[in-house]
Amino acid sequence: MGAVTPVGNSATETWDAFIAGKNGIGAITRFDTTDFKVKVAGEVKDLDCAERLGCNTRHMDLFVQYALVAADEAIAQAGLDAEGSCDRDRVGVYVGSGIGGMKSYTDNVDVMRARGARRVSPFMIPMMIANMAAGEIAIRQKLYGPTLPVVTACATSAHTIGEAFRAIKHGYADAIVAGGSEGALVPEAVAGFTNAKALTKNPDPETACRPFDAGRDGFVMGEGAGIVVLEELEHARARGAKILAEVVGYGNTCDGYHITSPDPESRGITRAIVEAMEGTGLDAAEGLYINAHGTSTPLNDSGETAALHQVFGDHAKNLMVSSTKSMTGHLLGASGAVEAM
Repeated sequence: MGAVTPVGNSATETWDAFIAGKNGIGAITRFDTTDFKVKVAGEVKDLDCAERLGCNTRHMDLFVQYALVAADEAIAQAGLDAEGSCDRDRVGVYVGSGIGGMKSYTDNVDVMRARGARRVSPFMIPMMIANMAAGEIAIRQKLYGPTLPVVTACATSAHTIGEAFRAIKHGYADAIVAGGSEGALVPEAVAGFTNAKALTKNPDPETACRPFDAGRDGFVMGEGAGIVVLEELEHARARGAKILAEVVGYGNTCDGYHITSPDPESRGITRAIVEAMEGTGLDAAEGLYINAHGTSTPLNDSGETAALHQVFGDHAKNLMVSSTKSMTGHLLGASGAVEAM
């Protein structure tokens, strides 16, 4: 596992912070918020990506830099960085981003307006496209297996893990580096989410993001990356890998209802949970932990709650449910992987 989050610049730091209940949400420092109704976000702190990566990052968007840092950690922990550790033609990269290189795009828009088209960077396109995190990881780590970036907004890195699980299960790869990354804390993104009435206007970092609370009124934007290495079980055992967890199920559905609002009957969420549970042998009566999407928006949290009751019935009261977004904010395309960890 590897991570860059508002509460830590590694998977270990992030886990320790979660256990301690550390809040990574604070006042926005990336730009002047004087004219903004939203004042807080979950920013990555005290991370020099160029130093961590040991290379020039000038022509990499921030979401790519975060992904590379997290991938280095995950691949090293998995032991796949060693020479001869695996057949690199059989190791893929499924890393996506919900928004991609928005800062690279907006910076170049500013340059073009101020100085003309000839001054736009020739690196603008490769810096902004959402598949570039996967591409840069593959180049850096010399991985030549199936590579499939996913762009499904907040579900991005949950989907990359699930699709990697299926690819390995069906024999297309021995291992896949999976996850997501986001670095879109720019004025334009915050303004867009604000005007869509998605973000909380609560300026208090301690109470701004409170999933499932009666007073919740919107999510808090965050940034970072989460990367995991999925590997076929016998392949991992054969090389003596330290196995941290097993993926046993995955459900991928769609509400097909509205561009932002969830189905009021929670049909899509319910079917996704049912699909993920099928054939796993998990018993809700024994008590399961659910890391909820838990965005701290009125519609999402109530919809998720309804879905859990529909799936688990009387056993819903035995579930342990929480949302780590209360500490990180919403990491958008990186959320699923960080929360899976």
